[in-house]
Amino acid sequence: MDSHHIGKDFEQRALSYLKQQGLSLVSQNFHSRQGEIDLIMTDGKCLIFIEVRFRKTATYGSAIESVTRQKQARIIHTAQVFLQQHSGSYLSYRFDVVAINPSQSQNEIIWIKDAFQLG
Repeated sequence: MDSHHIGKDFEQRALSYLKQQGLSLVSQNFHSRQGEIDLIMTDGKCLIFIEVRFRKTATYGSAIESVTRQKQARIIHTAQVFLQQHSGSYLSYRFDVVAINPSQSQNEIIWIKDAFQLG
């Protein structure tokens, strides 16, 4: 299985996990010229832009560490494009990261709410 298919598989795992936590899907794989947002979901009136990251090994850092400032900037820009295109009655929004790290028995899901902010 190539890296694209592996990434989509882990994105689906993250989506299932977040739905179990009570979030609702708004959009998946939203694109702009600057980048892509893996999942856009709601938690009540809060719109959540979610980056899903997976690392097979921690050799080059954890999945969380792979969300660099440059990656954050691309996500923020893409979120701004989404907000311009889709008006809604959202009271707030935030940027979350779902990191999936390998462990000995299964892949561990770590959900970091409000992982980064504008500016």
